[in-house]
Amino acid sequence: MNRFGKGLLIAALVGVVAMAFRVSWNALRDVATATGADPTAATLYPFVVDGLMALALVATLVLTGDARRFALRVLAAYTLASLVLNYVHGLVPQLHDEVVDWGRLADWDPANWALVLLATSLPVGSIYFGSDLVAKVLHHRPTEHAATTPNHDESAETYVNRSTADLGVSAPAPITPAPAAFPAAPAVSLVKSTDRAPVGAVAAETTRPRRATGRVPEAARSSRPARTADQLLTEARTATAAWADRELTAEGIRKAVHTSPAKARVLRDTLRAEREQAAGPGEAAA
Repeated sequence: MNRFGKGLLIAALVGVVAMAFRVSWNALRDVATATGADPTAATLYPFVVDGLMALALVATLVLTGDARRFALRVLAAYTLASLVLNYVHGLVPQLHDEVVDWGRLADWDPANWALVLLATSLPVGSIYFGSDLVAKVLHHRPTEHAATTPNHDESAETYVNRSTADLGVSAPAPITPAPAAFPAAPAVSLVKSTDRAPVGAVAAETTRPRRATGRVPEAARSSRPARTADQLLTEARTATAAWADRELTAEGIRKAVHTSPAKARVLRDTLRAEREQAAGPGEAAA
């Protein structure tokens, strides 16, 4: 519905409420006069009942939760009270006289007492309930409910960013030897095609959410900077330059360059391949 349609609907609602208020005016004014109200008080009495009904209706459109249910109860109670008083006004002919004076609202005494109590208690109730409704509307904060709702989009974005960062370190980069001492050395990857995939790579592909861990304390971090694949291979070449072929083992390389067993095995195969390539076909056959 466009803005013009909404404005027309609101105008129609205001017109209906105004006409209903005018129809109920005489009944509530005559009932107030019959219970002893002076002319000024009797003229203002319809505002006490029907006016609070309008206030409660506005409060139900603004409030939420328990406050909205309270406003609905007030609206229902005052609507019922206005209905009863209008009904009594239609049953008692004495209230229709041009000059209405103090009188009875019912011939039966208990009914008369109950109706007088209802008519006289509505102004006091309007002061209490009207003040409470206005206070609830003024202190209502529409953004409080939204602030307590978890932001699923932000959590999902944090999880994607964390998983992306983890994927970068799940599998080591392949080591490509630099053509320095042995220019014809073949390039060997850290992840062999015949070996099973590293555990880190499999964990990075799983769809199970990763549990967030805290930052590593400064005291627990290694003071040695991370080495690249080329730097690690260069250190292995230097450390094993004087080694015999039978001494070129993964355990020996691991202790010499202080690396992991998996990288040490790859370094061993790379260095052996370099030595065989440098020795030539004839020496390798001998």
